Order: sequence, then C-alpha cells, then structure tokens
Amino acid sequence: MNIETWGTPSGSDTDYLAALRAAGALGARVADHDWAATPIGAIGSWPEWLRAIVLTVLESPHPMTLRLLPDLTTIYNDALAPMLGRRAETALGRRFDEIWPELVDEITPLFRRVLAGERVWKENLPLRVTRNGFEELGHWTLAYSPVRDPAGRVAGILSVVTETTEQVKARAASEHANRSLAFEVENAMRALAARDAAEREQEILRHELIHRMKNMLAVITAMVGQSIRGSSSLEQAAQTTASRLAAYARVHDIFTEGAWSDAGLREVVEAALAPHADGLADRVTISGPELRFGAQHALAIALAIHELATNAVKYGALSTDHGRVAIRWESEGECFAFTWTETGAPPIGGTPHAGFGSTLTDRIVPTYFSGFADKTFGPGGLNYTLRGTIFGKPQ
Repeated sequence: MNIETWGTPSGSDTDYLAALRAAGALGARVADHDWAATPIGAIGSWPEWLRAIVLTVLESPHPMTLRLLPDLTTIYNDALAPMLGRRAETALGRRFDEIWPELVDEITPLFRRVLAGERVWKENLPLRVTRNGFEELGHWTLAYSPVRDPAGRVAGILSVVTETTEQVKARAASEHANRSLAFEVENAMRALAARDAAEREQEILRHELIHRMKNMLAVITAMVGQSIRGSSSLEQAAQTTASRLAAYARVHDIFTEGAWSDAGLREVVEAALAPHADGLADRVTISGPELRFGAQHALAIALAIHELATNAVKYGALSTDHGRVAIRWESEGECFAFTWTETGAPPIGGTPHAGFGSTLTDRIVPTYFSGFADKTFGPGGLNYTLRGTIFGKPQ
C-alpha cells in the first residue's frame, strides 16, 4: 500500500507541526524528521486520519509504537523511548528489523497475524535484547492491533507495550523467598518431629534399659543361687558361677555391638561354645538355616548350649578323644527345632544328677520359646531337642 492511496491531507501543516512539537520530545523529533526519505513520505502528504493517529500515539502516556506499511516504518512516543535503551537515538523512522534484528524470528510471526487482521496479546513475553551494548533478558506484555485506513484496509500495526521485566523479577524473587520460607518451615517442622521422636525413643530406651537390667539381674541372681546350691564347695560354686556368667556375657556382647537388634543362631552357638573351641573345633559340627532371635531368647538358648557343652566336656562325648557333637536346627514358619546329638560318649553309670543345669535346659529355657525340651541318653551319649516358636514369649 502506498501513501497516495491513504487519502488527502487536510488542515494547516503549520498547525500540525506545532501540535507535534507540543506532544513531547518525540513529537518534536517527528516534526523535524525527514519523512520524505521514508516510504510513508513527507508530513505534508500525510492524510488526516494518519496525522490524527500519529498525534494520538505521541500524546499517550502509555508506551506505544506505530509501524506503517509498506515496510513497517517506526514512530514511537516518549513513554516507549526508555525501553529502546541506546537505540532510541536512531530508531525513529526505521524498520523493525533494523531496530531489533535479534527479535525478527520471534516477533515477525506475530506481525504477520496482525497484518492479516488479527489482534495479538502476549503477557510477560521473555525476549533477549541488546539495547544497551550487552545482551539481557527482558519481559514484555504486548498488545498488537491492526491500524486501518478509512476504507478499512490494514495500513500498519499499533503496538501498546508494557515492559514487565522488574515485575517478573520481583515475582520470581517473591516465589523464591516463599519457597525458601516453606523449605525452612518444613525443615523446622522436621527438626521438631525428629526431636520429639528422639525424645520418645530415649524414653523407650530408658524403660527398655531398666527392663533389661532387671531381667539381667534376675538371671544372674538365679544362676548364682543355683550354682551355690548345686555345688559341693565354695570353690566349685565360684567356678560354675564364673563359667555361666562368662557364657552369658559373651552372648550379651553380640547384642551390645549390634545395638540390641537381633542375632543369628549360628553366631549365638559359636559364642556359647567359645570356651571349649580349642582342640574341639573339628569334633563339633554346626548346621541349620539362617535363624535370628531377639536378645532374651538368644541369651536363654546360649545358656542352654553352655550347659550342654560343659557337661559334654566333663562327662559326655567331648570328654573322650573320639567323641563328637552335632548341633543342628531347622525351622518351618514360626516354629523351630534345635537338636544337640552326641556320639562316642563314655557309658553313664546310674541316673545322671539333675542339677540347675538340667533345670535350665529342660524347664527354664523352653518357656522362653513357648515350647518344650526332650532329653534322652542313648548309647552314643546325650540327645537333646528344644522345640518352640521363634517369636515365643517367656511364660
């Protein structure tokens, strides 16, 4: 579209130029610009409707740009000049691609839509521009609409522009601050919850420690009392008591090292047999699946194994050069069976004495597993079986 097709100018050029100069710094520059060197021609050739819209843009307090066909020659107002940065000095009367070459790929598709008669709105559009000698990321809200001549033909583009860079930065900073605050609050809540949990755990541990100490003292008291009553002399009582306490302590160490969680049965058996390991390792076999017990149950079965091993060394299969002991266990669901089988033991004369050791293995220990024990003396020596539940509780 050429300027000749836009209509006939009317009114005094002098009056119009005066009105332009009264419309601010950009108005004065528009009045003095050599528009004859541009496709839209000298001001004197501008039709009345064009003069009116140019003056409206210049007098607007809101940032506006007018881009006129055929090559989108640029006219803008004082409010928009700061957005151009250093380019404000040379942008008047130039094409968009000369002013913003870095934005051609992003903005040209929007211009095409407007020139086709469409209105375009973009809010907080991020654009990288070089307006002050360095690249920067800015944000703009753009309202593009067609400029039409009196015949309704599109003659250019009216751009109403708001730079929102600072608002976007402020909002991002606010969101970051809110996220940081939420993070700090969440951390504080977690810390409080962790502290409460730690305090509850300490209270539980305190009660558990008291409970364990009472149980330990009860077991030790019973062992000492029974050892004294079942011994013929104080020396024998001292030796028996010391041996039983040592076995108890070895298994106790397993749990203190493991934070009182649980222990494998093989580990418990090996700890209970430790005092008799020298020279007997190849005569004792241990087999069975992985089976784990809590502290009370493991300590109970360790005491039983200690009694069985002590008797085997003194009177049973391990008191001879060729005797052997097979320790085996198996489990099914929550039930288990533990067996101690001796072979090659010397003959037993008469009925074996039933002291505290027998009471411990036959009556006390089974109650920890809600089970029972079976003991027989065959030609090869003692056969002992303990049956119960893995999670049994003392009765």
